[in-house]
Amino acid sequence: MSHNVKGWCPGALRPMESGDGLIVRLRPRASRLGIGQALALADLAEAHGSGEFDLGNRASLQFRGIRQKSLPELHQALHTLDLLDDDPAREARRNILTTPITNDPETLGLSAALEAALAEDLDLPAKFGFAVDTGARAILGGASADIRLERAKEGLIVRADGMALGERVSAATAVERAMDIARWFSAHAADHRRMSTLITAGGEPPLKAASPPLRGEPLQPAETEAGSCVALPFGRLTAATLRALATGPLRLTPWRSVLVGAVVAPAPDWIIDPADPRLRVSACPGKPSCGSASVVTRELAAGLAPHLPGSASLHVSGCAKGCAHPRSADITLTGRMGRFDLIRNGRACDPPALQDLSIDDVHTLLRGPLAPPL
Repeated sequence: MSHNVKGWCPGALRPMESGDGLIVRLRPRASRLGIGQALALADLAEAHGSGEFDLGNRASLQFRGIRQKSLPELHQALHTLDLLDDDPAREARRNILTTPITNDPETLGLSAALEAALAEDLDLPAKFGFAVDTGARAILGGASADIRLERAKEGLIVRADGMALGERVSAATAVERAMDIARWFSAHAADHRRMSTLITAGGEPPLKAASPPLRGEPLQPAETEAGSCVALPFGRLTAATLRALATGPLRLTPWRSVLVGAVVAPAPDWIIDPADPRLRVSACPGKPSCGSASVVTRELAAGLAPHLPGSASLHVSGCAKGCAHPRSADITLTGRMGRFDLIRNGRACDPPALQDLSIDDVHTLLRGPLAPPL
């Protein structure tokens, strides 16, 4: 099996080769891990890989540095833990983000029913996804999803990403209507890979859209009624960190944080303050962990974070793919041939305002009196 293809989304059954070994990405069911699952994954990371994980921006958890020869044993263990799909195609379709703020039976039932429905052999792009955002308020609006189940004033709605309003549904009809819209997208997408771009281009999903979702704010690091929300700098955590977090069931979030269903004593490197500037910084693993990167990223990002003004956002990307933050940031630094391009209010692949910067140049610009206006 070859893992040299780049530019697609890795999975557990279709890992991707990187600079530090294979990336094996897990999509925990309903974005949740039990205590036993989390502890077992920590052991597996140390036995078969680098002992490190990345939290993804779709509530995924990916092993770093997995050895090729370890894949069969790792797959068997993941199957035993109920964390492996039957085949790569079904795994790719099961791209479901579930709200972390509630554990009510309706939300978990909708997530499970949607997972079962996605066993259908439906042709959808690799990044096409669903959000089950049916807490008291929808908080996943800024996270990547194409079809959303949300709660409106009148009850449940299904909404296509890119539309302001959704169609009223019941718990019994919500998943089938979501699948209707997915089938419509599959039939009408042409070259479009995401729902929002198809709608912007004039696509009209067959929805009786009349109800706006009740919107809430993304979950921030803090003690909550449901437990402790802990963010990890740039989404990186070790097996030891995962064990320390697993004092209760874990709910993964798209903000590279974990909601722990128990009180947990924070470690020095965890982010527990919602004002921590590192929450406004995205950085991929960079060189040497990623073979596509030509620059070191996270060390630079950590050094620049305390100097970010106001509410400004920063993205440090090892290459133009921008995996850690596909959207725009106030300032983006993109690695190119061992140096950096600086993009203002854009993505890693956008045209730069400044090019061929050294690390010293970057520090001078972003930490000194020449800091670009944001």
